[in-house]
Amino acid sequence: MMLDQRLTLSSYMRRLLSEGRVVFTSAQAQKALRIGKGALLDAAEKQQRRHYLISPRRGFYVVVPPQFLVRGAPPPSWYIDSLMHHEERPYYVALLKAAELHGATHQAVMEFQVITDKRLPGIRAGRSAIVFYYRKDMDAVASGVEDHKTDTGRMKVSCLELTILDLLRYRHASGGLGHIATVLSDLVERIDPARLAALSSAFERSVVQRLGHLLGRLGHPGKSNFLYEAVLQGPALPWIELEPAQAADPDFTPATTERDVRWRVVVRRPPEPDV
Repeated sequence: MMLDQRLTLSSYMRRLLSEGRVVFTSAQAQKALRIGKGALLDAAEKQQRRHYLISPRRGFYVVVPPQFLVRGAPPPSWYIDSLMHHEERPYYVALLKAAELHGATHQAVMEFQVITDKRLPGIRAGRSAIVFYYRKDMDAVASGVEDHKTDTGRMKVSCLELTILDLLRYRHASGGLGHIATVLSDLVERIDPARLAALSSAFERSVVQRLGHLLGRLGHPGKSNFLYEAVLQGPALPWIELEPAQAADPDFTPATTERDVRWRVVVRRPPEPDV
């Protein structure tokens, strides 16, 4: 008489870990375990109560290896590529997280920041927070997205130049201009000016103006020469505020107001990098 050798969910999870994998979908587990959706949900709930499993999105599961039980989940870099494949969305790891990967050191990254073409709710996975930011035209910056090796495979990350442009576009997510200036001071020496200029065509001119001003303020005006030529291809630059909120604040009274004639940027309070 043959015994039924069906896997249990816990043994299936151990097998995945032994193969260096941490993710599975409902469909994959149901097929491997030869069980229905209801039985899988019951089994998964038990594993989640034991903190051996998390489900960042419906139908998508991440196994928690023993070394990450205290943190409640493995790092998002271990599963972000699989998660976005499950969501069927293009993406790249961006902003402060990408800056950290490129070598920015004067910061503590509190969020795992991702840019994609759909407005997605954030995810709390153990001690990690995954936050999504929206960009409609992902194809416009595709040349600035690179593959980055991770412990479990790969993930897509913005190149250094795209990272810097994004920091200025999503200033609210980047800790403000003082923090952006700090990050920029860490990375500026490795900027490829031609690549920066090429990618700038996918951004608002105000983003490029603010970045050009910051490069000059940090003592690297030469890094922005190609950038300046790129923005001059269109209409004359309008004057913009470096920090629009300061101009709109009736209680903010600057001691002096600077005007960057080259980039046509009004500076009411200079950003102060943490160096």
